[in-house]
Amino acid sequence: MSDAERDKALKILRDGVAMGRLSHDTFMRRMELALTARTSEELAALTADLPAEGRLSRLVFGTVEAVSGFTVRLRRAWQAERLPKLLLPYPGSGHALRIGRDPGCGLRLTHETVSRVHAELCHQGGMWVLRDLSSTNGTTVNGRRVIGAAVVREGDQVSFGQMAFRLSAPLPPGPGLGRGRGPA
Repeated sequence: MSDAERDKALKILRDGVAMGRLSHDTFMRRMELALTARTSEELAALTADLPAEGRLSRLVFGTVEAVSGFTVRLRRAWQAERLPKLLLPYPGSGHALRIGRDPGCGLRLTHETVSRVHAELCHQGGMWVLRDLSSTNGTTVNGRRVIGAAVVREGDQVSFGQMAFRLSAPLPPGPGLGRGRGPA
C-alpha cells in the first residue's frame, strides 16, 4: 500500500466530515484506523459508505471557499484603510519606541486593554521589529499574535490590546527643509 492511497482515503474522510456525512467522533476513529491500515482493502472499508468527491462538488466547494475568502480579505482591507496611522519613527533615531499606558512611553495609549509597558518598536538591521513586552492582552500584526518579536513594514495592521493602527513610514527629510520650518 502506498502513501498516496492512504492520503486519498484521508481526503475522502475529511470531505465526508465537511459534507456532514460523518460525525467528528467517527472521523477521528476512522482516521486512526486509516493511519494504521496495512492493506488497501482496510482503507477501502473505511471509505466504502462515502462517495468519492465528484467534479460538481469540487466546483461548488471551491467556489464557496473562494467567495468567503474574498469577503474576508475585502473586509480586512476596508477596515485597514479606516484605521488611524501609526507613524514609524525615523530609522536614524537609534532609540526604540515604547508603547503603553505609562507616562514615560513614547506612544502613550490610555485604553484599559493596553498594558503599562505593552510593546516596543525599533529599527534593527534595516528592518522594523515589534516586540511584545509580556503584555496582558497581547500585540498582533495583521491579526496574528506576536510571541516575542515580529518584523513589521509599512501598511501592516498592528494592535495593542484593542487599539489598532496601520503602520506608515516617515518621509525622509528633504533638501531645503530645516528644523520645524517649511521650505527655504
